Amino acid sequence: MSVAEPIGLAALEAELTRQLALIGHGGPDWTRPRARPDGAVYDVVIVGGGQSGLAAAFGLMRERISNLLVIDENPAGYEGPWETYARMITLRTPKGLNPIDFGVPALTYRAWWEAQHGAQGWEAVDKIARGDWMAYLRWYRRVLALPVRNETRLELIEPLGGGLHRLHLADAAPILTRKVVLATGIQGGGEWHVPPMVAEALPRELYAHTSEPIDYASLAGKRIGMLGAGASAFDNANAALAAGVAAAEIFVRRKALPRTNPIRFMERVGFTGRYPALDDAAKYKVMACFLGHNQPPTNDTFERAAARPGFALHLGAPWLSMERRDGGVRVTTPHGAHDFDFLVLSTGLVSDPGLRPELRQVADKVARWADRFTPPRGQANALIDAHPYLGPAFELLGRDDGDAEALHGLFAFNYSALISLGLSAAALSGLKAALPRLVQGVADQLFVDDREAVLADFLAYDEAEFLGEWPARKKETAA
Repeated sequence: MSVAEPIGLAALEAELTRQLALIGHGGPDWTRPRARPDGAVYDVVIVGGGQSGLAAAFGLMRERISNLLVIDENPAGYEGPWETYARMITLRTPKGLNPIDFGVPALTYRAWWEAQHGAQGWEAVDKIARGDWMAYLRWYRRVLALPVRNETRLELIEPLGGGLHRLHLADAAPILTRKVVLATGIQGGGEWHVPPMVAEALPRELYAHTSEPIDYASLAGKRIGMLGAGASAFDNANAALAAGVAAAEIFVRRKALPRTNPIRFMERVGFTGRYPALDDAAKYKVMACFLGHNQPPTNDTFERAAARPGFALHLGAPWLSMERRDGGVRVTTPHGAHDFDFLVLSTGLVSDPGLRPELRQVADKVARWADRFTPPRGQANALIDAHPYLGPAFELLGRDDGDAEALHGLFAFNYSALISLGLSAAALSGLKAALPRLVQGVADQLFVDDREAVLADFLAYDEAEFLGEWPARKKETAA
C-alpha cells in the first residue's frame, strides 16, 4: 500500500490486521502436541531474534504452527547487528527489496515508512538508514505478537532421539523441542576470523574484530590500523574518526580496491531465488568466484571516509609482521613500518559446524562439502569445503546413514548455508526466496514425522458432512 500523506502507525496496524484476516492468517494449529514428564515440548525453537528469526517465526505461524519460541541472547530491541556491531550509516541493499513481509503489503518496510513520512518521504530515501531498519524490526515483532524470549543464550543442543532435542540454556532451565532453526546470522555458522599472526603476537587489549563492540570514544586521539578491504573496514574508519580518533589507516593486500559487487548481479537475474536449482559443480564454481570478491564499500561510505582528516588507505600493503612497541603495535608491510595504538580487523569469517559450541555433540556427524563433492584438480577451496552440505530446506545432513537421527530436525538458517543454498539466510537480498523454502521444510518435517498417526486418523475418519436423505422427505401440506 502507498499513501500520499502520513496516516500514522495506528492506521497502518489496523490495515495490517484487515489484510491478515483477508489471507486467512491464524487459526488452530494442525501439529500434534507432545508431552513428556520433564516438560512441555515446542514444535519449533528458533535461535536468534534478528530479521531472519522473526520472519521465520511469522512464516511458520502463517502455516498454523504457533507452538514455537524465538530465543535471543541480547536485550529486547538489540537483536542482530544493527544496534550492536554494525557501523554503516545505511544498509547496502536497494531500498525496494521486500525480504520479510511474505507479500503482505501493510507489513512492508515501505508501508511502515510511508505511514510515518508519506509517499514523498519515501521518494527522498536513497538507502535505508541502519537505525530505521532496526526500528522497523522492533515494530514487526510487536505488531505480529511474535513469541521472543530475550537474554536467553543457547549453550548446547542435545539430541534425545525420537525426533526431540533438549536445548541447554545459560542461566535458565533446559527446554524441549522437535525442531531447531539456527537463525544465528553471519557468524552463526562458524566464527569471525582473526589471522594467527595477530592472535599469536598481541594481547587481546590491543586489537578487535569489526564484529565486536568497540568503544571508539575511548580511543580518541589515538592511531588505529585497520586490516581488510571489505565494506566493514570503511564503516569502522568512519565511526572511529567521527568519535575523535586521530588516525584510521586501512591496509589492503590487493593493489586496487574491489569495484564489483556480485550481489547486484544476483539480484537482477533471479540468481538469489534460483541458485538452489544448480548442480553441485556449478555451485562450487559460482561460490569460488563469489568468495574471491570482497564486497566493496558503498560510494558514499568511501567518499565520506576519504574526506576525513586522519584517514589513509594503503594498497598492496599486506601485514608481514607485528610487534608490541611502546604500549602499542608496530606493523610491518612491504613498504615500511607503521606504529599504532590499536588494531581493527575486517578479516571476515570462517564457516564450519565444528567451530560452534552449541553443536559440539553433533558437529562430527554433520556432512561438509568436502564429504559430498570433489572439485576438479587444482580447484579445491578450503573455505567452501568446510561449509555444511545442507538439504534443500536448510536441514543439516549426516556424513553417514547412522548420523541422520541425531541431526533430524536441525536447520542451519544462517550464513553457513551460503554454498548449498546461496545468498539466503543471512542476506537481505536472499531472504524473500529463502524463507518460504525454510518454512515449507520445517512444516513438512513436522507433518511427515507424524505420518503414521495422521494416516491412521484419516483412514478412521467418519465425521458426517452431508446430512440429506433419499427419498427426500416432503412436508405434508394441509388439505
